[in-house]
Amino acid sequence: MDIILLVIYIFSLSVLFLFASHYLFIIFFYFKTKDKFSLENNQVSLNNEEYPFVTVQLPIYNEKYVVERILDSVINFEYPKDRFEIQVLDDSTDETKLIVEGLVRHYKSIGYNIKHIRRKERVGFKAGALKNGLAMANGEYIAIFDADFKPNKSFLKTTLPYFADEKIGMVQTRWEHLNRNESWITKAQAIALDAHFTLEQLVRNRAGFFMNFNGTAGIWRKECIIDAGNWQFDTLTEDFDLSYRAQIKGWKFRYLNDYVSPAELPSNINALKIQQFRWGKGAVETCIKLMPTILKSDFGLLIKLESIFHLTSYLVFPFMLLVALLNIPILLIKINANFEYVFNYLSVFLIASISTTIFYGLSQKILHEDWKEKMMEFPYFLLSSMGLAVNNTKAVFEAIIGKRTEFIRTPKQGNQSKWKNDYLLKYNRKNSQIKNIIMNYMLHLELVLFLYFVLALIFSIRYQLFMDLFFQLMLLASYGLIWLYSIKPNFKIWKTN
Repeated sequence: MDIILLVIYIFSLSVLFLFASHYLFIIFFYFKTKDKFSLENNQVSLNNEEYPFVTVQLPIYNEKYVVERILDSVINFEYPKDRFEIQVLDDSTDETKLIVEGLVRHYKSIGYNIKHIRRKERVGFKAGALKNGLAMANGEYIAIFDADFKPNKSFLKTTLPYFADEKIGMVQTRWEHLNRNESWITKAQAIALDAHFTLEQLVRNRAGFFMNFNGTAGIWRKECIIDAGNWQFDTLTEDFDLSYRAQIKGWKFRYLNDYVSPAELPSNINALKIQQFRWGKGAVETCIKLMPTILKSDFGLLIKLESIFHLTSYLVFPFMLLVALLNIPILLIKINANFEYVFNYLSVFLIASISTTIFYGLSQKILHEDWKEKMMEFPYFLLSSMGLAVNNTKAVFEAIIGKRTEFIRTPKQGNQSKWKNDYLLKYNRKNSQIKNIIMNYMLHLELVLFLYFVLALIFSIRYQLFMDLFFQLMLLASYGLIWLYSIKPNFKIWKTN
């Protein structure tokens, strides 16, 4: 039995090592392709006499806290008023629809081409709303923003010139964080997203690998969307799915790392769980749907290899959880002095943590002059990543077995303090999806794991396995924090009541 457990443990560590080594692959290509596009970026400009007509799509679902902010931002685009239209794709079932009606009425009265589009049924969720709006869109280009964004005025003038290349189907901008410093939760997300955009997206685009539209803060050529098969809703990541289908068809994308679109990060752990679950499950669904086509295609080996890592990135979480669950059995094997020679070689897996630190450190150095201070927040990222393993593992396995679930939006509260209590009540008591996340067995499993790692810590101290203490403390802290911050909103609601 010891041999079986050890083999599973080493295999799991090997998978994690492989994904961590991929970070070195990305870093290598970052420096190899560092100068690509730099001259071209400086030469791109928009011909002021030929403004193309643009449709700006705003998919909305119960966004009363942020809908006014996104509409105000889009209305103020520095672009001729008669050369763009705004579609508010509103599937709301709460008072958001009344707020939107008032805003649309006001902006129409002062000359803006803005439409309030509502559907009888929320078929296909966000993808269905985008597809429905596209059928009515007059624009040659389709800009898309989620409700929690605050795009800059120059967005259209900055992105549209890249479509001078007729092969370009989509232009994506980098996300910037409106509320990075709000809590350890937002700081952890900022570290993760900075690395995704500044290294992964940038390198994939420069090196000619497949990259993805991030669902918002980007602009599409309408012809590209239609040619790639339009928006489809058989996965939870319609953006990931369409991106790959478009590039398989031969369309090229451009990513602008030097141009940002500010957005709000989920400010509590339950909202983050919803977002991560959707991203993780959707990524695996997209992998199952499209990987056979990619592997059979004529694309080069490196492109296929990078696509495998890209589409399967959330598989790290089941193996991360498996390594954690094997903690005490492996400790017992060590205590019994079995296979001591094997454990002497397992230190090689420390390279994985080194490459991970270098990867995220480099992204912060690229973006921030005070990157050393920003990297002091790196432990927040590690804690959240380990603690979310249960949530994300569930997402992965649901995708693998083909279980269908609805698209659950990520709750946003905006930056207005007047909404705080209302937000807590609405999304932690009345919203059934979040209530289920708080009260279901997943929360109890996180608590059990926390207690499990307390026991593992006691074992390590009792048998003087001091080399394992740091790992035990990290696991204990990660699951403890995730569990504590998952139930924290309930206490606030009880206090409010």
